[in-house]
Amino acid sequence: MKKPLIALALAAASLSAFAWPDKPITLVVPFPPGGSTDLIARTLSAKMGEKLGGGATVIVENKAGATGTIGATHVARAPADGHTLFVSSLGPFVIAPHLFKVQYDALKDLDPITVVVQAPNVLVVPAASARKSVAEVIAYQKANPGKMTFASSGNGSSDHLTAELFWQQTGTSGVHVPYKGGGPVMSDLLGNQVESSFMNINTAMPQIKAGKLRALAITSAKRSPLLPDVPTLDESGVKDAGVQSWQAVAAPKGLPADVKKRVYDAVVATINDPSVTPKLLELGFEVVLNTPEQFAAFQASEFARWQKLITSRNIKAD
Repeated sequence: MKKPLIALALAAASLSAFAWPDKPITLVVPFPPGGSTDLIARTLSAKMGEKLGGGATVIVENKAGATGTIGATHVARAPADGHTLFVSSLGPFVIAPHLFKVQYDALKDLDPITVVVQAPNVLVVPAASARKSVAEVIAYQKANPGKMTFASSGNGSSDHLTAELFWQQTGTSGVHVPYKGGGPVMSDLLGNQVESSFMNINTAMPQIKAGKLRALAITSAKRSPLLPDVPTLDESGVKDAGVQSWQAVAAPKGLPADVKKRVYDAVVATINDPSVTPKLLELGFEVVLNTPEQFAAFQASEFARWQKLITSRNIKAD
């Protein structure tokens, strides 16, 4: 009896990929429409169905709230059948669990598929600012400790943590001014109500191009092709302060291996499509598309990195 049962089990496993998907695939975005994460999810939804074939449908559902943890919890509790996927920035994966009592284990309850893209932050000041370089920012902060304001989209956000890392590595201090989202940050920067921000390059580029913001440094290891004249923090003398904001795809834990491979292949094919890649590069994204195993190792490393910073800097949630 055992051999027929084993044969049936193997047959069922080999057919599971062909049976999937048998209903629409939902890409859960844990933030409101309009941001970088939503952009990546909608880019995927537009072509993933085509890459999967068989008339597959891929839709986006925004489940915003609690710094992305509501959407993450929803996905962690969903069936691991490949019909619910998570598209998110680094926050719910590696930052929020250190700031909130979350209802999921970021390292155990989500099945990593791939980091799709990454993008650096840019240290920007209003065009009218007296500070024209990182060296001048550091000198000003040392002469005026705890006075220069750094705006962010919220406590524990990538831009906030970049500022904390900057202060830690330069031995300086500033004033963190948290907002509820990037829109108000931009408004007050342009209005000279705050003095600086480590803003995501995608958000900052239009105002940098318009001459309304001055870019002083970029947080990536190399200069950005979009801002070739803007030095990196490392080139500016600030070591070990590199930060990339990344967007990734994951699933509920326990996704069947054959389904995971089809999801991964469809994501890779979508992002590498000639009609997609150039648009992402123009927005300042760098395509990553690492393997599930590489993503898992990267997430664990990032999780430990931000835990150490949040603890050492005594960073608290809103």
